Amino acid sequence: MSFRSEPSWLLLVISLPTPSAAARMRVWRALKALGCMALRDGAYLLPADKTREDALLGIARDCIHEGGAAWLVGAQPHSTENEQAWRGLFDRSNDYADLRMAWKDASRSLAALGPAELARLQRKLRRDFEAVRAIDFFPSDASVEAEVALDELAKRIQSVLSPDEPKEIDARIPRLLKERYLGKIWATRRKLWIDRVASAWLILRFIDPQATFVWLSQPAELPKGVLGFDFDGAAFTHVGDRVTFETLMASFDLEEDPALVRLAALVHHLDVGGEPVPEAAGFEAVMTGARARLDDDDALLSEMSSMLDSLYVHFQRAPVRAGL
Repeated sequence: MSFRSEPSWLLLVISLPTPSAAARMRVWRALKALGCMALRDGAYLLPADKTREDALLGIARDCIHEGGAAWLVGAQPHSTENEQAWRGLFDRSNDYADLRMAWKDASRSLAALGPAELARLQRKLRRDFEAVRAIDFFPSDASVEAEVALDELAKRIQSVLSPDEPKEIDARIPRLLKERYLGKIWATRRKLWIDRVASAWLILRFIDPQATFVWLSQPAELPKGVLGFDFDGAAFTHVGDRVTFETLMASFDLEEDPALVRLAALVHHLDVGGEPVPEAAGFEAVMTGARARLDDDDALLSEMSSMLDSLYVHFQRAPVRAGL
């Protein structure tokens, strides 16, 4: 279906037989997921675009299939006041406020949750926010403020999952020769999480194959002469917007490896947020389960190294997706 002119709005008018309770619920859920607003019973408004037009046509066909009637028309507001009134129907400020209230409640229980529960919570919070943003057709400051609040909550969740997470520093990353870093002792915080386990794997596979590791209860326990990574004051840590894995890559001239670059995007996303990576959820799920199952960090590194080896090969072979 196409309109001869370019309407700025779409209006779907529907009716369904009275006995069709299941159909009514199905149609209502579909309209809600699209972000439609009701002008009156059976009349639903959306800002126009081709994707929404196709979705509304699908709902119209569903109504007709159920024995009802449906009309989809393009609409233009009669005046600027009408336009503003219609746009006002789609103000999502209250939705964002509800999300922020729910996040505030969730933040009070973080300390009582285990790693798997925290990981599930973090994914749910992001899904809830994206669901509102997907139907926020006229974004306002409320959207920006909610995203900032969500990022802050994500950092609090990460601080529970990984205490003593390093603060980023503003520094130049020097280029180092791998030959001078062979057979070293490396140390990071115990109870490995995403950036630390990936960094340890990177050290073993690409920097120092003879590396041995010390797992610290506290960064202050770092022995003299041992190379620290992923904690404040360590030789290798968060620099600017780079997580430790990326700092190590830059330090040892590994940024020309496309598969490592893609793996770094996954680590960055899981450690501090940013552009989603499709494989990240699976890696996080395995890491969460392994961390809950294995108390020994050497065993945890060994198990996750196999997965990182496989992901590295996958990234060598799989086509690069848009945005990576």
